[in-house]
Amino acid sequence: MNLSELKPKKGSVKTNYRRGRGQGSGGGGTATRGHKGAQSRSGHSKKVGFEGGQMPLQRRVPKFGFKNINRVNHHGINLDSIQQLLDSTKITEINFDVLIENGLAHKDDLVKIMGRGELKSKVDIKIHAFTASAKKAVEEKGGTITKIN
Repeated sequence: MNLSELKPKKGSVKTNYRRGRGQGSGGGGTATRGHKGAQSRSGHSKKVGFEGGQMPLQRRVPKFGFKNINRVNHHGINLDSIQQLLDSTKITEINFDVLIENGLAHKDDLVKIMGRGELKSKVDIKIHAFTASAKKAVEEKGGTITKIN
């Protein structure tokens, strides 16, 4: 048996009904689109969400909430991630560039140090934002944490 001998099973493939090819074909004239009206014309398409004149879902459901245009999104990094970084690289000062180099932040991020985890060694951190618990944990180990813009 060759690939060229393969054929679909008898009766599984149906030929398309060719509309609009003359009266003798049975699908000529109006091409099964009816008489006149927008739906009989080429290029007709319904509005997105149109439900036959019924009030569409997006207008039936009430609006709620709002988007704060002044919101500042920070990328959070916890103290346990900082400790893993310190263990693997043996550095004593962490800044934004160090976090980017080690894959903990992206160059477009604003970074915030969070307080989850435990810090075991002294470290100096210069970063965009930090929580009070993170600042307390760093300062307890003798390190400093400084905010940058």
